[in-house]
Amino acid sequence: MRAIWSGAVSFGLVSVPIKVYSATSNHDVRFHQVHGEDGGRIRYKRTCEVCGEEVTYADIVKGFETPDGELITLDDSDLASLPVRTGHEIDVIEFVPNDQIDPMLFDKSYYLEPETKAAKPYALLREALEETDRTAVVKVALRQRETVALLRVRGKAIVLQTLIWQDEIREPDFDILDNEVDLKPQELKMASSLVESMGADFDPSEFHDEYRDAMADLIEAKRSDGDARPAPAAEAADDGGDSMSDLLSALQASVDAARSTKSDSGSGSGSAEKKTPARRSSSRTKKTEEKDAETGTDDAKPAKPATTRRRSTKKTA
Repeated sequence: MRAIWSGAVSFGLVSVPIKVYSATSNHDVRFHQVHGEDGGRIRYKRTCEVCGEEVTYADIVKGFETPDGELITLDDSDLASLPVRTGHEIDVIEFVPNDQIDPMLFDKSYYLEPETKAAKPYALLREALEETDRTAVVKVALRQRETVALLRVRGKAIVLQTLIWQDEIREPDFDILDNEVDLKPQELKMASSLVESMGADFDPSEFHDEYRDAMADLIEAKRSDGDARPAPAAEAADDGGDSMSDLLSALQASVDAARSTKSDSGSGSGSAEKKTPARRSSSRTKKTEEKDAETGTDDAKPAKPATTRRRSTKKTA
């Protein structure tokens, strides 16, 4: 595993240097959106819905729309003015009984690894939490934003459990729950008996993501049946181009066409292979100029002087 953050757990006068690691990972089968005809990846562009133009990241700012339809924009300087913590301390605020923590508040889990010299205070904190059956409530700034979290024990490791804020939990607003329901004692007894008969100790390793397993089997079956093809190489991204890039593309196409023409004409003549690089370059230039002359462009006019220079060079040699 690779540490994503480093700092220290601070409680009282004790400081425990630690490293933070993600405790969970996502094993879902990930897909790309591709063109069914040729397998090319589908790309999305950032376009403005007002002017329709593509927008670069440098021109994007954050916008907040008020309930009455007003738009407030925030740029980097505005965001820099916010009170953001960048410290690397996990400050313990208090220790609370484990049974007072609502699991609805749980967000993400991280393992804390002690530095080599901090093994003893780390173990001391872990055993104290176990002995008192309590959880540490802390504040920590991960990715520059301060959040409330917990320190709890899992095996020999201390887990940093980030929490969502209390006001982010939605209340169940169902009118039917307020209706009086007549439960007969016999019905409640039978329901309780059913619960007891299905009672067990929870073991998460007994459960598997059957959908993911079936998806992996399906992919492997198609691969084994030969229903696979090489992924196509992505072409260079077209950023819209400009006059210079268009000109370079046209010139490159002309050079390629000239080379192809020369290759075809030279294949029937053995003397063509004896030409020097300079003469081959001049020959390609002449053919390009002759092609331009056929299309009526002015660039074909210097063709004759180029031929004269070539002859002069040959006589000198």
